[in-house]
Amino acid sequence: MNEEAVAEPVERVLDLFHGVRLTPTQRRIAHCLVQHGPTVAYLSAAEVAELAGVSQPSVTRFAVALGHDGYPALRRRLRELTADGPDGATDAGNELQQAVRTEIGNLDRLAGQLADRDRIAETGRVLAASRPLPVLGLRAAAPLAAYFAYFAAKVHPDVRVLDDGGSLLTDRLEQAAAAGAGALLAFVLPRYPRETLDALREARAAGLTVVAITDSPVSPATEHADVLLPAAVGTDLVFDLHTAPMALAMVLLQAICDAAPADTQRRLEAFEASAARRQLFLG
Repeated sequence: MNEEAVAEPVERVLDLFHGVRLTPTQRRIAHCLVQHGPTVAYLSAAEVAELAGVSQPSVTRFAVALGHDGYPALRRRLRELTADGPDGATDAGNELQQAVRTEIGNLDRLAGQLADRDRIAETGRVLAASRPLPVLGLRAAAPLAAYFAYFAAKVHPDVRVLDDGGSLLTDRLEQAAAAGAGALLAFVLPRYPRETLDALREARAAGLTVVAITDSPVSPATEHADVLLPAAVGTDLVFDLHTAPMALAMVLLQAICDAAPADTQRRLEAFEASAARRQLFLG
């Protein structure tokens, strides 16, 4: 099977929104269309409204904003865009193989986005310059934040993981800003904890530049981030697959290293000397 074919329907749906200024409510509808894929192309306007948590008139206005006469016309277009082939059939294997192939498609789409190296390089410079560097990830995003921070701490002098919500989260954001932080890296993944979005608002209020790794260009993080870096989440299994967001996190860490190569080399050499002295590793 051609892995590119897996990603194409999602890309075609995302193209519907390219260059269109959407309201927050319309972004919720757009995200719903992307997240639920071919299924949503066979739902009524009322069903889409319920799924997205908006009103039915909002769905109709959304369709018009995209240049259609109404929702039925948009639904016909969605059916065309999400069809896998002339007869809608695919040769994807069993459901486990399909889940992995979808991840291959997600990674392939991410690779295409990384053609713009300047944007990633500039984001790396912004994060590298932030001392300290707070890294936010709540609930399902917490492991990604911890994984990124584990390696980032080898090349950055002060990485602070924010993986607990509650009233202390705002305190820790304000403390980071007071200590000199200029940016926040946030992992914003489904089901989008309310506390995460509240924290993004607080971070911007504290003067931090918010860089968000999220699952879609129309995710709820869009209106709260200064830099949005999308990487699709796999939804074919019981629990989400975060393959592409993790890959993007490591690409961003590479950009941080590239922003200060001399400091990076010095810190890595210091760590290796310390690890050897303490005999941390077997190999």
